[in-house]
Amino acid sequence: MLAAPMLTPLAYAPTVMPTGVRSSVKMSFADDFTTEPKPWTSSQISDKAGLEELAKKLNPVVGYWDPLNIGESSPETIGWFRHAEIKHGRVAMAAFVGYCLQSNGVCFPWNLQAPIGGVGPMASMPTISFADISAAGGPADQWDALPTAAKLQILGVIGFLEMWSETSAVLKMDGEEHYVRGGKPGYFPKLSRSDDMAFPHPVPLNLWDPFGFTSKMSPERKEKALLAEVNNGRLAMIGIFGMISASKGLQVPVLDGVGIKPYAGEIMAPFSAGDVSLPYVADMLKVVGTLGY
Repeated sequence: MLAAPMLTPLAYAPTVMPTGVRSSVKMSFADDFTTEPKPWTSSQISDKAGLEELAKKLNPVVGYWDPLNIGESSPETIGWFRHAEIKHGRVAMAAFVGYCLQSNGVCFPWNLQAPIGGVGPMASMPTISFADISAAGGPADQWDALPTAAKLQILGVIGFLEMWSETSAVLKMDGEEHYVRGGKPGYFPKLSRSDDMAFPHPVPLNLWDPFGFTSKMSPERKEKALLAEVNNGRLAMIGIFGMISASKGLQVPVLDGVGIKPYAGEIMAPFSAGDVSLPYVADMLKVVGTLGY
């Protein structure tokens, strides 16, 4: 089953041609934007036949099942959904492992924050350890227990990584195209680089495959690994939502008896009562619990 992420049709950056001068490289979401279809010159899957072949490789028993009729849509839409499934599967695999570790009290042995210096607001900062956060309850309660600044940092990094992965200028410098322009679904551009898009500070590792394991694989091995990744991602998406549902008191087969800690908060709210200093959070909290679920 393909995941359907909550992204807008304009969530990708348009094609921008890089130049040889760093200062002239554009990273705009408006330049060269067009709604006109462009020629599909890629070898990536772009039609129903390609999806059927992929489905049989992924699961010969289930085969091709397409209730959303994605195979009848455009190559751009197929690329969008394929990228969405791979990306959501990767996030779900990390979330599943993290949920298991956090549910069992596994945490870093150092402080999350502590006083800095002898004067100023940083000097009076309370000491909070990762163990303090772990003691707050289940994974969702631990998120609520994080300081507001920590949540904003995490969300900011996620936003940057999303923007970076959607920027056509960066993708082109890696020899790739955007996934709705025939690029490879699931590809994440390099962070460690020395070209015109290099960061002003050292970035020793890439987000995807930081140690270069996949570069040593044969094409056949890479294809097999990608199929396994998609299948594992699908299972992880079911698994993480199953654990979240169980934490809210819903009956979930197999998970009902494993002792998942209940969560009383709003699972879809990024901020809680500890974050009322942020704009609109207090108004958001007034709605929590009044939506009928």
